[in-house]
Amino acid sequence: MGSVSTASASPSRPPAGNPSANFKICVSYCGKDASQGTTLSNWIDCYNPQDNSWNRVTTIPGLLENHALKGFSMVSIGEFIYVIGGRLCENIAPVDNQIRSELEVRRQVWRYNVCENKWYKCAPLIVPRFDFACAVINDKIYVAGGKCQLCTATGMASSEVYDPALDEWQSLPDMSTSRHKCVGVTWQGKFHVIGGFAGNNDYIGNMERSSAEVYDGEESRWNLIIGMWQLDIPPYQIVAVDDKLFSSGDCLNSWKGQIEAYDWNLNIWNEVEGSQFEALSATKFVTMAPAGADLYFLAGRKMPNHPSRMTSVVHVFDTSANGDAWRSMEPIEEEGEKELCSHCCVVVIK
Repeated sequence: MGSVSTASASPSRPPAGNPSANFKICVSYCGKDASQGTTLSNWIDCYNPQDNSWNRVTTIPGLLENHALKGFSMVSIGEFIYVIGGRLCENIAPVDNQIRSELEVRRQVWRYNVCENKWYKCAPLIVPRFDFACAVINDKIYVAGGKCQLCTATGMASSEVYDPALDEWQSLPDMSTSRHKCVGVTWQGKFHVIGGFAGNNDYIGNMERSSAEVYDGEESRWNLIIGMWQLDIPPYQIVAVDDKLFSSGDCLNSWKGQIEAYDWNLNIWNEVEGSQFEALSATKFVTMAPAGADLYFLAGRKMPNHPSRMTSVVHVFDTSANGDAWRSMEPIEEEGEKELCSHCCVVVIK
């Protein structure tokens, strides 16, 4: 693990526009050591698209053996990765029959310098939370919704913003309704919080579940968009490429067989032509990262007849192509089982 310090210096701003060729995609996993019967705490792998290689770069600080962080957000600003909030879990069980015990909701925020292999402890969240929306706008990190307690079915409406230059969180106005399992994305220069389980205890027929809230920084208020997410199930992941939003699935099906794009004028999601792709259907996990005009899908699956081995594979969809938009990288086999703990983020390396 890299060394740990207290946050002080402001991270540098990433280049505007599409990422340069020198970028990596970082993902956090936890896993099982079958030989020892223990759980491996969260680590971060970096994928290099230039040579289709994976490198385990670090582990998240402060986690004990058999403990893992779930439901947190991981975002990037330049060469820095931020690990925010989450719920701490302890795994207590035999290897083949694992049971997870949830311990606490976290306020901790960590910043990792990919180039220096060094961790910094940042100012904590004002409100502890997990399963929340998170996005970066103008080098500031916005969070909204989620849960602040383990034993509750109700989410939160609260939101806050982090300024890395000041190492400081500031409270923002509450959203119009509480949400958890919602998705955050920066689009048209604003923080969009889409879908999620919304309202208080009545989840049936609640129109907010298919809505979105958009934070207007100039007016310091949230605007509700009814019907921006048509499904009753929260979205799994939504990313922006140029002026378009793309979705890969929902919380029940992380890959629904095709990519969908949002039509702002009609307020509907349409299947992207040529995006149907069977290879992602049999995966144990998948996460999506935008880079330039491409959508990178990082997936993992168990190997048949080898329960202690997995195959990692990356598929890329070119959103600007008129045909033959998919390309697939060579699969990589690896020992041990692993579980996706947070969606990936793109790190620009100078």
